Amino acid sequence: MPGRPLALVTGASSGIGLELARLCAEHGHDLLLAADTPLDQAAAACRALGAEVGTVQADLATREGVAKLVQAARGRPVQALLANAGHGLGQAFLDQDFADIRHVIDTNVTGTLDLIHQVGRGMRDRRQGRILITGSIAGFLPGAYHAVYNASKAFIDNFSWALRTELEETGVTVTCLLPGPTDTEFFRRAGDDRSRVGAGRKDDPAFVARVGFEAMLRGDGDVVAGWKNRMLAAVAQVTPASVLAHQHARMAAPGTAKS
Repeated sequence: MPGRPLALVTGASSGIGLELARLCAEHGHDLLLAADTPLDQAAAACRALGAEVGTVQADLATREGVAKLVQAARGRPVQALLANAGHGLGQAFLDQDFADIRHVIDTNVTGTLDLIHQVGRGMRDRRQGRILITGSIAGFLPGAYHAVYNASKAFIDNFSWALRTELEETGVTVTCLLPGPTDTEFFRRAGDDRSRVGAGRKDDPAFVARVGFEAMLRGDGDVVAGWKNRMLAAVAQVTPASVLAHQHARMAAPGTAKS
């Protein structure tokens, strides 16, 4: 529909990404949705809210996947980039397949930065745009049994503030959404549904998405979804890393869901 701003949402087939896409549609955006799984249902849900929707099924861990997504915008300015795609990986680091390790890093870090670099340049040139990056409170914690995932989110959480500072006075805002455990496909895909954290209570993805979306509209630097997660994030700032790592191990070690 002419005149509607375009929002690009990654990881949009389910969970937080799907809920972010719905919010964009409700707020008058057309959509370009991306994920490495089918997007038919997500696209239908957003079209029902009045949005024009394009989809790209691609692996955003690859340069080819990111290029395919950028090309799908067909030069149309992206008003809002919601960089939500991410993968987890359970088990002890030395027990993981290195191809899986690299895919987590390439999805969460390399592909995310590649997309932001390409789309963000257009925003800066136009002096207009909003970027929402899905980080995690996991980035505050040395993640025993989630070592690579937590480290990747520490990178993203840190990067978001650096980019935000560089884009001050350009009209482009950067917001980092910091969820805790959320009721999505994340833990199943990470092979981590038998740990205490994987099998435990989780936040509603619609709630988490709304917290992040509203923070993006306000132009906030970051936002932690949920008061329990805010408390955890605050405690993590003053707790020794060795203690945090052991606490995380008790939550994330395989098989702890039974204890």
